[in-house]
This record gives sequence, C-alpha cells and structure tokens, in this order.
Amino acid sequence: MSVGQVAFTAPSGDAALLRRMSTIRLEGLGRRFGAAVAVDDVWLDVADGEFLVLLGPSGCGKSTLLRMIAGLLEPSAGRILLDGADITALPPQHRNLAMVFQSYALYPHLSVSRNIGFPLRARRRSKPEITAKVGEVAALLGLTDLLDRKPRQLSGGQRQRVALGRALVRDPGAFLMDEPLSNLDAALRATTRAELVELHRRLNATVVYVTHDQVEAMTMASRIVLLNEGRVEQAGPPGEVYDAPATVFAARFLGSPAMNLVDAAVTRDGRAHGPGIDLPLGLPDEAAFPERPVTLGVRPERLSIVPEDGAGLRGVVTAVENLGGEEVAHCLVGSSQVAVRGPRPLGARPGDRIGLTAAPAHLHLFDPVSGRRLTWQPAATTAPKE
Repeated sequence: MSVGQVAFTAPSGDAALLRRMSTIRLEGLGRRFGAAVAVDDVWLDVADGEFLVLLGPSGCGKSTLLRMIAGLLEPSAGRILLDGADITALPPQHRNLAMVFQSYALYPHLSVSRNIGFPLRARRRSKPEITAKVGEVAALLGLTDLLDRKPRQLSGGQRQRVALGRALVRDPGAFLMDEPLSNLDAALRATTRAELVELHRRLNATVVYVTHDQVEAMTMASRIVLLNEGRVEQAGPPGEVYDAPATVFAARFLGSPAMNLVDAAVTRDGRAHGPGIDLPLGLPDEAAFPERPVTLGVRPERLSIVPEDGAGLRGVVTAVENLGGEEVAHCLVGSSQVAVRGPRPLGARPGDRIGLTAAPAHLHLFDPVSGRRLTWQPAATTAPKE
C-alpha cells in the first residue's frame, strides 16, 4: 500500500464516534447572481444517515446549493431546515454542519494534531478532551503516526484525511463535502472512495456530497440528485437513475460511453423504425400505438452483435477502442453514431457492416421535443404519457 493509502481502522472507542444524525430539508431554495440563476426552486429532503450525492456538470449549481446549506451563501429564495428547525438565517458556526472543502483548507503552520483539534479549541473545550478526541479521530483515519507533521509533509491523500478528521472531531449532525477527492490521483481516489463508503457505513452519518464524477456518484451514493441548470433533473438510487433515466439529459450524463440516442418513429405495429432501425419495442398488447416521432435510447452494454440479416440496428463500424478487458465499437447507423460495449474481443473491425439488437426491456423512449421519458397508456387512450 503506497503512501497516503492507510486504510481506515476501527479503534476500540469507535462507538463513541457515533453521532446524532440529522435530516435536512430544502424548500423552494433558489440563488441568483444578478440576472443569472444558479439554483432554481429546489425542493429536497435528505434523510437521517443518507449518503446523498449532488451530481451534475460544471455550472449546474451543485456547489452553490451545498454552500447555501452550509451557510456560506445566502439564498435568494426558499428555506433550509435542519431537524425541522429553520436555519436559513443562521451563521455557519451555529448550524451543526461540518464542511470538507475541495482544497482541504488546512492551516499550513499547524500540525496535523492541531489542525484536527482546531474546531474544539474554537469552542473552548478542555485540553484533555481535545487530546482524547483528536486521538480517537486520528486512530479512525489512520493518522496516529502523522499527528506531529505539518500539511506540507503529507501526501494529497493524507491531507484529505486530515480535512475529514477536522470535520469528524466536531461530531456534527451532517457532513457537507465539496468534491473532496478531486485533487487525488486516480488510484488513490478509488481507494479513498471505498474507505469513505465504509466510514459512512460504520458511523451512519448524514452526508451531502458534491461531485461531477459519475463513478463517485454511482459507487458511493445511497441516492443521487442529478442537477441541470440549477434545477433537479432526477433523484433516486443510483441503479434507478442509470437504468430508468427520466430525461435525455440524464441518459446522456450517466454512462461511459453515454446512452445511445437516435431519432426514430413508433409505428402502429409497436416497432421503432428509422434509417437502419427496425426494433420491436415489446409494448403491452393493450397499449395504444399512435404513430409519432421519438428519441430511442439504449445503453452500449445492452447491445449485442448479431448477423446483419434481421438485426434491429444495421450499420458500419467506424472505430474500435480497446479498454483492456472490454472493447467499444463505434458504428454509424443511418446518420447516428451508436456505440456497443462488450468483452474483448468484440469481433468487429473498422469498415465492417454490423448488425445489433437489444431486448425490448432495455430500450428507452423519450419525447424529442421535451426530452422527457415516455410511458405508454392502455388502448383507451391515444397517446403516450410523459
């Protein structure tokens, strides 16, 4: 195990670190910067002990939302409730919330021990209490042997642990984390992800975690809140958001490669048709099949290569990527780019004509104008429901 990759350990006093959990409720929260809307009418409940991840691209409002919860930004509209109490106007130090920043925000002239213990000294706790608490947190995070070092003598992973320890030592009601792993290299980020999940499992603390990294969201969250242009696009468990995206934006944002999205039309025989496309949708017998344009979606890993004759999708391979244990073949179907992902070797080469298929259960239909997911109604109705 390399420097900075010390696994979290459970000291005998681990039970003492179990904290009072907290619920967080956002009611119509909004924030404007002049004429620009950063967060727009967000309603959200964070349950006791939940690991909630705010996910989205840069500029979607996720960090602004977190900073309002922390009290570092004043909302332009709405309320923030902690355990049912309105804390919208409370200063940060009175909110019983601990923030872990992307930059760690450590004091460079203080030792690890004094950095961790700083919140307790600010609250005028006794020296024996501070020493005991710092030792407890340091043992939990694998920092006991580093307590006398300064931040400049630590690796990025160790500094991240110190920042987390400074938050833990307060016994807050909830943790707010703003992309705390973004400064770590890929290998250390993966290790620390697993350690944070294990730490959350043992402490059962409430966590609101901001990231733009979909891997972090999928592997760490008990629930993902996907943000787009300051609004909640979709919220749900990771598997639900991935397997049943509510919008074209959600379908595109999650997944690598992203979900294939192609223009098609539903016909009365319950099939999707388009250039190079003829797929049965597996709609219920009693469903109405109004002819209409749709955006057809299918994940790359849900596509299978089959003989071109009778395939649901037919196209030409334009490129093949070697990912080690897997390959991704990029194909041109009609005028649309379609990716298929599977174990290496896929058996496809650039220039090959290719047939693809997918089970109806893995197909998704979206309205091409609104981008919303379509669900189908019984035959008594004449149109799909968004």
